[in-house]
Amino acid sequence: MKTSTVSLFIPCLVDQVYPDIGLAMAWILEKLGYQVDYDPAQTCCGQPAFNAGHTQEALAVARRFADVFADKECLVCPSGSCVSMVRNYYPRLFDKQPDRARAASLAPKVFEFSEFLAREGKLEQISGMASGRVGFHNSCHSYRELRLDAEPKGLLERISGFEPVSVQGEPTCCGFGGLFCVKFKEIAATMAKSRLEKFIDGGADVVVTNDPGCLFHLRREVADKRYPLRIRHLTEFVAEAMGFPMGQNTRGD
Repeated sequence: MKTSTVSLFIPCLVDQVYPDIGLAMAWILEKLGYQVDYDPAQTCCGQPAFNAGHTQEALAVARRFADVFADKECLVCPSGSCVSMVRNYYPRLFDKQPDRARAASLAPKVFEFSEFLAREGKLEQISGMASGRVGFHNSCHSYRELRLDAEPKGLLERISGFEPVSVQGEPTCCGFGGLFCVKFKEIAATMAKSRLEKFIDGGADVVVTNDPGCLFHLRREVADKRYPLRIRHLTEFVAEAMGFPMGQNTRGD
């Protein structure tokens, strides 16, 4: 697959809480020569309602998503979780629905950010400088449902200057799990604590993750426990290393 135009698929957490994740992604794509399109009519992909078992509500939101993106050539998203929803769960959500084929047509053209760059052969065009000791947390949906591992790590490897930190027991869930961290708050917090302490024990001062949900959950635990860690999204870390002036919305502490 080779394309010149990409449409931004912006998850709810990025739109409402962490806009710099999306801005950083768009900046990198433009630096690589892509024409970037953003349709402000987009809303949620339907994953929260689907995970909660509210099928009709999820269908209504997913149909809106399909209306916005059906005619787009290529969708790029900074969240493996949301990509997995469209690619892997729309067929189940739209099963026996009259618009099933239209929803299914979205699957082959929606990509997680690092996955897109790897498939386009663009990783070698990435270069930048960062410092510190940096660990990587791969989200469960990214690793287990999209089978992505070499792609985000390959993108990080294009950045020089920092010392990579590896921890034992990879891959490990951080405890976010969408509604899991709401329904089972204490368990989720304990899982995040265990995950972060592995990075701290390994000497990391920055943890990079490729999913805004994991980032949200880990940052909250860092703030609660006053851990000496910064949590950055993959797009933020790479864009800043490439020279993108991250704005006031960035909250990496």
